[in-house]
Amino acid sequence: MTIRILPAIGDPDAARAIGGLLGQLPGVEPLATAGDSTRLLDTLAVLAAASVEELPEVVLVHERLGPLPALELIREVALRFPATGVVMVTATPGPALYAAAMDAGARGLAALPLSYDELGARVQAAAHWATGVRRHLGGGAEALTAGGPGGRLVAVIGAKGGVGTTVTAVQLALAACAAGRSVALVDMDLQSGDVASYLDVQFRRSIADLAGISDITPRVLQDAVFPHPTGLGLLLAPAEGERGEEVGDLASRQIAGALRHRYELVVVDCGTQITAAGAAVVETADVAVLVTTPDVVSVRAAKRMVRLWERLQIRKAEETTTVVNRHTRGAEIQPPLVERTTGTRAARTTVPAGYKDLQPAVDSGRMQDLDPKSPVRQAFRSLAGELGLATAGTAPARGPAHADRSLTGGLRRRRAIGPGGGTGADQLTPVPVGRFRRRGGGDRGQVAVEFLGVLPLVLLVLVAVWQCVLIGYTYSLAGDAADKGARVGAVGGDCVSAARADVPGAWGGDGIGCGEEGGVYRARVSLRVPVLFPGAINWPWTVEGSAGAARED
Repeated sequence: MTIRILPAIGDPDAARAIGGLLGQLPGVEPLATAGDSTRLLDTLAVLAAASVEELPEVVLVHERLGPLPALELIREVALRFPATGVVMVTATPGPALYAAAMDAGARGLAALPLSYDELGARVQAAAHWATGVRRHLGGGAEALTAGGPGGRLVAVIGAKGGVGTTVTAVQLALAACAAGRSVALVDMDLQSGDVASYLDVQFRRSIADLAGISDITPRVLQDAVFPHPTGLGLLLAPAEGERGEEVGDLASRQIAGALRHRYELVVVDCGTQITAAGAAVVETADVAVLVTTPDVVSVRAAKRMVRLWERLQIRKAEETTTVVNRHTRGAEIQPPLVERTTGTRAARTTVPAGYKDLQPAVDSGRMQDLDPKSPVRQAFRSLAGELGLATAGTAPARGPAHADRSLTGGLRRRRAIGPGGGTGADQLTPVPVGRFRRRGGGDRGQVAVEFLGVLPLVLLVLVAVWQCVLIGYTYSLAGDAADKGARVGAVGGDCVSAARADVPGAWGGDGIGCGEEGGVYRARVSLRVPVLFPGAINWPWTVEGSAGAARED
């Protein structure tokens, strides 16, 4: 989230000093300074006439601005432009002035000389208040979709190890960043996080460095977050796994809150183990993504994870979105079955199995370089659109490939018989695949259609190549026949007969001429070029070959 600040300062020296300090704050866009109260009110009026969203989030009012007294100016701004937070800058802070400024409508008081941390804290607080006011006023799509104070929080959790949790988190973050949103990617897999490996990052700071800080200021957060070349802000897991124990429930909530105040979107890789820190993120997340693969073990693990959340009162099953990774059309488990088994909402978009596409990007540690045309990357972009994290792509609709195959696809549901004949929870029971007819012809049919589509082009190319061969062969025949006729004629033999004997019957041999020219016996042979099949049809033009030999008496 970019915070626009309009400084209202009459003293040029103070304006330069405060402007330089504002330029150092992360996520801040300083506007042109207003030199007096009249100019400030006129500027705000022009911006408000266009749209509430055009107003700056924060206005800094210097106590000696003039000509209107500072407190009266603050009251005027608060009444006329309630969607803008006002911070008063003063050299004489005190309880009386603080109370008067609050009564006038200010959202904070900053003491001169200004410090980086104090100014950042006052600006952040005023900006969050302004964002909340605009959301309640219905002031624009961005404010309405902010998902709480600041940006949205997305938790990505794996049903079990190896289902692609980190790949999903990284790709969703990259998709949102590519859509123009400011994104932070947090590795909350505290003991075995791999985000740094997937993005080829070596950085000494980690999330554990923020655990012992009670007040996470913008400067502290900026030092801990690594700015990746893709535009992502990375908060990595500690290199020493034992330091993960330093990040508890309270620290996790504070870190997530600080990131949400600075970024439009915070994507957290929670790993596959529920810790106190991960549970806090899942509980407060706007979107919870549970990643599984289409196999019985992973689906059962996803069900256990959801039931654990419900027992611990962390999150309800219906508030969770399950994503099926490494999906294939012939898989025995399809999204509708996953949806019914876990009680969650299955995403319409599934991520296909693309080991060949992913392997180079994973081995090089450059997940951002995954081929844009790869079905895996396109699926993640579509998934990000479905989840509202980026511009929505064309999400695949649930068609035959997503049909419920619980009866015909190798799995069936049964009720476990409990004590006394009662029924227990639904379970997945594997059934021998041979008992059912598998429909695996979809891929073969697609290959056949594609082959038929390119077959005419292939035939056309072959015809053109064959015709070129015939043309070249005709030139060769004409030249050889002329050379033989000239040599025979030079010694007094029958030139025409010799040349005709060297020409195949399909090419004819009527266009043969021989004669002496200046002491050289010369033979000329003209042949028609056949069309595809010699002896059937000829082209209307001829190929001529000539040769000469010295006359021998």
